[in-house]
Amino acid sequence: MAPVLAACDQNQGGEPVARAQIGDGVAEPANPNAVPGFGIAQSDEEISACRIVRFEGSSLTHCMAVPGVHRVVTDLAADSGTRYRSLKAMSNDRQAANVAFAMNAGMFHEDGSPLGYFVERSARLEEVNTGNGQGDFYSKPNGIFYGTDDEWQVRTTPDFLENVRRRPGFGTQSGPMLVIAGDLHPDILPDGPERVIRNGVGMDRENRAHFVISNEPVSFGRLARYFRDELQVRNALYLDGDHAALWDPASGRLDEGAPIGPMVVVEKLAEAN
Repeated sequence: MAPVLAACDQNQGGEPVARAQIGDGVAEPANPNAVPGFGIAQSDEEISACRIVRFEGSSLTHCMAVPGVHRVVTDLAADSGTRYRSLKAMSNDRQAANVAFAMNAGMFHEDGSPLGYFVERSARLEEVNTGNGQGDFYSKPNGIFYGTDDEWQVRTTPDFLENVRRRPGFGTQSGPMLVIAGDLHPDILPDGPERVIRNGVGMDRENRAHFVISNEPVSFGRLARYFRDELQVRNALYLDGDHAALWDPASGRLDEGAPIGPMVVVEKLAEAN
């Protein structure tokens, strides 16, 4: 069966496609030792913002950004204008001690440019994409993760266009939404067949941003259910699959794989150190 995900798909025609599976297993207790080294500080002074959990039999890494402790920024290219295309390349331009963690942050064209809305340092590099096409991005509603200072949100794209008047400090569009106002995206099936490495982001009622990446192939539904049932977020956005990657300096994890495009970096605030 051909993959559903089309992170680099530039086709603007056809119907949106998003199908996934929800497993019937029971959530298991968090197990920080499930994958050696993950979620474990390398020293007494360095504590990871990420932890290993198990959900419905699958291993996931859950990372959290907290207002007043972290700053969220997006990143795409070096000062020279050359797109990083990997967390490793981006990490070479940053002080690891200042980074809590980083992930890929949305879908992209073949050259690494964002497929949808993208704001970096308050500069809009790509406009909101309201087009139709094939691939997960186009399974409506898709959504936007954005914010300024310590106010961060996930909204559906229509909600964003209707209610957000000022350009945020950062923003990235992806799709589909995983959780919408506490409910799963209507196109996420309970028993779809496709499983890949996936990641997403959701916001809780305390304005904390929860980033989750699977450590093994999982379905859309399982990832969405973790956001809804375990993290109890109201809104969560799918970031990507197959290209999903994490940099967690505290644990020494730096994923390498297929080239990526947009990235989100969660920085430590100096006053919180």
